[in-house]
Amino acid sequence: MLERLKARWKLKNIGQVVVVLLVFALTGTTVLLIKKPIMSLFATDGDYPVWFSILYYILILPVYNVILLIYGFIFGQFSFFWEFEKRFFNRMIGKKAKEVA
Repeated sequence: MLERLKARWKLKNIGQVVVVLLVFALTGTTVLLIKKPIMSLFATDGDYPVWFSILYYILILPVYNVILLIYGFIFGQFSFFWEFEKRFFNRMIGKKAKEVA
């Protein structure tokens, strides 16, 4: 499995694959940990309106991506995650990736 990820992500070694997976795990955990304090600022009883939940999930996407870049920088994989982010946003807006010769 790690070899397939190494080839797919065009990484040099398995160590880089492990670091990339660690960055994804830390980013997801961080977003999960900051959710409760953010939500408690807007509703103390734990009951959130539907519109707030929708707004939260829309706004957490850019926050997730910034945190991903920060962890990528900390773990020395910023260039990988910067390219990852560019591909991700190009796919979101429907833009075709440039062909590399």
